[in-house]
Amino acid sequence: MHTLDQCSSNFESLKKLFPNCITEIVNENGDMRNVIDFDLLRQELSDDIVEADKERYRLDWVGKKEAILAANMPIKKTLRPSRDQSINFDSTQNLFIEGDNLEVLKTLQESYLNKVDVIYIDPPYNTGRNIIYKNDYSISEKDYLLKSQDIDEEGNIYFTNKESNGRFHSDWLSMIYSRLKLAKNLLKENGVLICAIDENEQPTLSILLKEIFNEGSYEHHCITIVHNPRGIQGTNFSYTHEFAIFVVPKGKKRIANRKIEDEDVDWSNLRNWGSESERTDAKNCFYPIVINKDSLEIIDFGDVCPDDFHPKFNEIFDNHIYIYPIDRSGIERKWRYARQSVESIKSMLKVKKTKEGYDIQIGKNFGLYKTVWNDTRYDANEYGTKIVNSLVENSSFTYPKSLWTVYDCIYAGCADNKDALVLDFFAGSSTTAHATYELNKQDNGNRKFIMIQVPAEIPEENKKLISGFQTIADISRERIRKAAKNYENLVSDIGVRALYLDDTCFKDVFYLPDVYKQSDLVDLASNIKEDRTSEDLLFQVMLDWGLELSLPIERKTIAGKQVFYVAGNSLVACFDDLTFDVVDEVAKDHPLRFVSAEKAIHLDHDKTNIKERFKQLSPDTEVKFL
Repeated sequence: MHTLDQCSSNFESLKKLFPNCITEIVNENGDMRNVIDFDLLRQELSDDIVEADKERYRLDWVGKKEAILAANMPIKKTLRPSRDQSINFDSTQNLFIEGDNLEVLKTLQESYLNKVDVIYIDPPYNTGRNIIYKNDYSISEKDYLLKSQDIDEEGNIYFTNKESNGRFHSDWLSMIYSRLKLAKNLLKENGVLICAIDENEQPTLSILLKEIFNEGSYEHHCITIVHNPRGIQGTNFSYTHEFAIFVVPKGKKRIANRKIEDEDVDWSNLRNWGSESERTDAKNCFYPIVINKDSLEIIDFGDVCPDDFHPKFNEIFDNHIYIYPIDRSGIERKWRYARQSVESIKSMLKVKKTKEGYDIQIGKNFGLYKTVWNDTRYDANEYGTKIVNSLVENSSFTYPKSLWTVYDCIYAGCADNKDALVLDFFAGSSTTAHATYELNKQDNGNRKFIMIQVPAEIPEENKKLISGFQTIADISRERIRKAAKNYENLVSDIGVRALYLDDTCFKDVFYLPDVYKQSDLVDLASNIKEDRTSEDLLFQVMLDWGLELSLPIERKTIAGKQVFYVAGNSLVACFDDLTFDVVDEVAKDHPLRFVSAEKAIHLDHDKTNIKERFKQLSPDTEVKFL
């Protein structure tokens, strides 16, 4: 399997926009290929071109071009399941994926394109030490100086270089840039990105995020969080805080209001009063607000009423009450906000029962999150380190995030969406998974998570304290398992489906016709690697077809063969010897897709016959052989 080729995708987009800029050339192998004529493209964009040597506002560093290339380069990787490290493997919708997050993000590009509601990440802070997420970004001091043109080829330094901070800034920026570019593809149009960071890279990360998530489409908010009230000793100051950068769609109310008690809110009527408050002053502000008669919950906002329609103050239809902005004297007034705007402030509204009927009230300063978070619950030691150690004794994590810091970040991003999908591709100790469980417990939600963690080795000195764990990913999974036990019977899905990154399931074999041997033909009968199981192949197929890896899986035995059903009849797979008895039985379920392997059929014509059989019995089924 090759992951999505971002360069090819970009090429196809330009091809659609500027077909006249596509031309043909002969490559070094003598083959014709389509390419972009950049001279023509520059003419098409002549008013918007910035010459390479012209000054402009941007963030540059040594290695940026390589980081862009790394994000776009396809890879031949897959994700393999690990049942023994999972909880409720077949039914859970939560994922834990072990592997380098750059490569894992590439494998998820098609299955999770525009499907993630909230991304929360706490990337490794730039301490100047080596980065475990290297991807060939970490460069020597000499290479850095050469690329930045601070020394010549003979090693002569143009200025006195007393420290190598710039090199480590470049390494870190290259590491985070390529990952954020890929992550953006997974985020929904109305999704929220939250990135924790310290003072070392906060300024550069802010600029980098504005490049990837441009300010024309996104708002960027930098929140200060007091996470260590005791302070970390510095040369001149004792640091007590870090930052969280929120990136949200521009002009939309996407951050939920924080939880506060009803009595702490200053409530007032949503209906206007006084001068210029009548219906005729703003006709688009006269419409019904629909509530449930029993729960008094706001369930809908009706259309703007025509001029000749004059309703009562409250009108009841079935189990719904329609509330209009009509005062006690029967004067038709207006709501403060137009119909197209009111839905965005729904969380700030409540229904009040009065002697005359029902009114709609709005809360002033209704729990808006402030830009400084200072609360004892954000203490990284009390609610981070101690919580992790209570679940995984002597864990090697230094200052994991407070559970409540991450909880509030996720709450802010998806409190209004109980089915949200949360992604953390720097999972660490999986505080994000724990916080998602907690949020689901609080509001009976069904949010799902995807945790991604590189299998970084635990330092030797810590291995002596933690028996049975070799990597950070091991501890991360264990924290999820232990935390999940605390939510049994409190959360609908406490499971996790464990996967790990590996090379593709298919052999990478290329032969020229004149070097074929008879013995090679036997090997070519199957292009699947010998160590791969049927379930490995199933997940490879799910990635190839762009299916979510959290879909429920049912294993059936049909005519003595193992058959997988994914999400009902969305995908059916059989990698055992395929017989017509199996085909006939599967076809009765009319699957959308059916997949098997070349090795599962004995004769070439059987493959054709099987496809014809499906055409007869289930003509809409897409049939594929690996």
